[in-house]
Amino acid sequence: MLSNYMGILNLNESETNIISLTKNRPLAAIPIAARYRIIDFALSNMVNSGLRNIGIFTQSKSRSLVDHLGSGKPWDLDRRLNGLFVFNFGIANVSLNDAEMLWNNMEYIYRSKEKNVILAPSYMIGNIDYIAAARYHEEQGQDITILYKAIDTGTKNFLNSDVLNIDENGNVLSVGKNIGAYDNLNISMEMFIMKKDLLISLIHKCIQSGSYSTIKDAIYKNLKNLKVTGYGFKGYLHCVNSISSYYKANMDMLNLKTTKELFFSNGPIYTKIKDEPPTKYSEEGNVKNSIIADGCIIEGIIENSIISRGVTVRKGAEIKDSIILQNCEIKEDSKLFNIIMDKNVIVETGKQLNGDAEFPLVIEKRALF
Repeated sequence: MLSNYMGILNLNESETNIISLTKNRPLAAIPIAARYRIIDFALSNMVNSGLRNIGIFTQSKSRSLVDHLGSGKPWDLDRRLNGLFVFNFGIANVSLNDAEMLWNNMEYIYRSKEKNVILAPSYMIGNIDYIAAARYHEEQGQDITILYKAIDTGTKNFLNSDVLNIDENGNVLSVGKNIGAYDNLNISMEMFIMKKDLLISLIHKCIQSGSYSTIKDAIYKNLKNLKVTGYGFKGYLHCVNSISSYYKANMDMLNLKTTKELFFSNGPIYTKIKDEPPTKYSEEGNVKNSIIADGCIIEGIIENSIISRGVTVRKGAEIKDSIILQNCEIKEDSKLFNIIMDKNVIVETGKQLNGDAEFPLVIEKRALF
């Protein structure tokens, strides 16, 4: 277990292509797989690897995220020593980069007793064994190890992600962007393992020189001065940075093999517990290949869909290839195909809404149809 490592979850993430779901919440707080939030994967990975000092840096619309995290109890981080630390900057400030966020809270980093740090985002979905990655990092004796995933096909699922160019010895030579034009790419997971002193030095360099907008930018532009190696991750990985990628990530979870790997391969994925009653299925209800959370009432037809807590689907309603978030009501004889529906939406009797598998229709929070 990584007792001498601290974790930093950097939520300074681009929301440009997923703004329909992030108007009232950060990307990390978007619900996924019926009962989880996106941040649950990154946070659980660190906890399962033995990290007990984890700082979360977020800067906008953080009410739902803070409510979800609470004291950190579901992740066993409600501790007298170490535990979960959330640094919330309130309103969005597009000029505030992650180096400044960290610089403004250097006291937290200085006081942490751990000598090493794992820096990660939330939007890379996977079940990751940081123990193996940290062992590789220590054996290589390099300054920084970047986790990456070698992708043969399906690179469009990682559009705009960073791409590592790596030599035969595993050293990172340069970093580019995935534009979706080529296969066989080394997708950067934007997860960095390094000594805490080096992170402090990089923060100082960012602030003092003003030449780097982010910590990863400082790393990428100093590859000639730093010893940077790549660690290949072999498991399931999905980048949630757009509406399309969010939809595909949820649909992937309808595959039992993917679900078992994603939620159990290197330890369970934890989330905030809610004491909801079991879902009630009527005799008229019919569910096929779907994930249904607790607290629902199912009287209609559901196929290849993700249904979150507290959703009501009335008699004659039909939902296919869709994601329905918490506390929505789908009234009688309504039809929903390829829909992403945010929380607290009411669909009136007899309505029909159609999206597309490549371009699902997004219904924003509290809408009434």
